[in-house]
Amino acid sequence: VQLQASGGGSVQAGGSVRLSCEASGFALNRFGMGWFRQAPKKEREGVACSSVGAHTSFYTDSVKGRVTIYRDDARNTVYLHMSSLEAEDTALYFCATTACTSQGMDFPYAYSGQGTLVTVSS
Repeated sequence: VQLQASGGGSVQAGGSVRLSCEASGFALNRFGMGWFRQAPKKEREGVACSSVGAHTSFYTDSVKGRVTIYRDDARNTVYLHMSSLEAEDTALYFCATTACTSQGMDFPYAYSGQGTLVTVSS
């Protein structure tokens, strides 16, 4: 069982990035999926999530309007597109299974990946 994140790197402020998280060993379509981030000296934060079947999504306030989560269950992959990046978006981003509602997202459970680093420079 694995969640392999990719797509991170160094990005200029105001730029965009698309992160991918491919699942193997389990069917992603059975789970709500979320993207989380861990910045230096900050607590882990839930960024966005998509419920089973993509019926519901949630975005934390700091990324609303700049971030889109979408999933391709046929490819067993969930994506996070981020635009208008800010220095505060610098973090290790990882995906995980989660309970997702329009009101929020739960802590990661069951499966969680290693993450991909996004560094935003001004």
